Amino acid sequence: MNKITLLIYCKDQSGIIASVTNFIAERKGNIVYIDQHVDREQNIFFMRLESEFFTESFSTDDFKIKFKEVLADRFNMKWRIYSSEAKPKMALFVSKYDHCLYDLLGRYNSGELNLEIPFIVSNHNDLKPIAESFQIPFYHISVTKDTKEEAEDKQLALLEKHQINFIVLARYMQIVSEKIINKYPNKIINIHHSFLPAFVGAKPYHSAFKRGVKIIGATSHYVTEELDAGPIIEQDVARVTHTHSIQDLIAKGRDLEKIVLANAVKLHTNRKVMVYNNKTVIFS
Repeated sequence: MNKITLLIYCKDQSGIIASVTNFIAERKGNIVYIDQHVDREQNIFFMRLESEFFTESFSTDDFKIKFKEVLADRFNMKWRIYSSEAKPKMALFVSKYDHCLYDLLGRYNSGELNLEIPFIVSNHNDLKPIAESFQIPFYHISVTKDTKEEAEDKQLALLEKHQINFIVLARYMQIVSEKIINKYPNKIINIHHSFLPAFVGAKPYHSAFKRGVKIIGATSHYVTEELDAGPIIEQDVARVTHTHSIQDLIAKGRDLEKIVLANAVKLHTNRKVMVYNNKTVIFS
């Protein structure tokens, strides 16, 4: 059996769904999931479809060629087709915080994440023992103001060598430059607290505590050149009260960061995210 996931967006127009489903039926495909959304303001149609093919003659490459000729050009579609057989390769970038790293590696080790992790890279050596305990290669690439360009060249060399599909910044405390962003558009996932832009700086939870906030949250988004302003993939919040200490806020915040980042990674890995105009359409 061959299973593919098809993602489409184009100008909304009559006949798209019927044409796509008929195209798959003509090739003996069985549709097991289909969902669509129309952005009325932009008049843009989005669709995600999963289909199974049981014929031995099925070829994903041939399907792509025919799909482009028969449908994509006709409807002027932006589209992607992914085979379920190919697991995406994820690189983890970390610094000193370990909570997101532990969480992702635990989920990966248990088989919850349908991906591969060829390596972990860090600007510090602190988390190397964690990588070793999970038997994942660890690379230490120091980053300073004077060596940042050289460091990113080394990172890019690693990414290309291992044919990485996407990057996760699991509390990587460095700004990623456009050199890497342009190589991986909408393929670099970041996580941070949701106090931005109200509480900036190194101690946002301390500032939020002094202000007496009633909710805290976490946001995961794709990285763009504009800092912390990329398309949002996942968010969550937790309520807090006057009885919670600063340490309580930090602990709750880290729990949220772990869950939100893991959900964002799963959504991306399962091809459930579509980006348009710096926003995302998230399919169930």
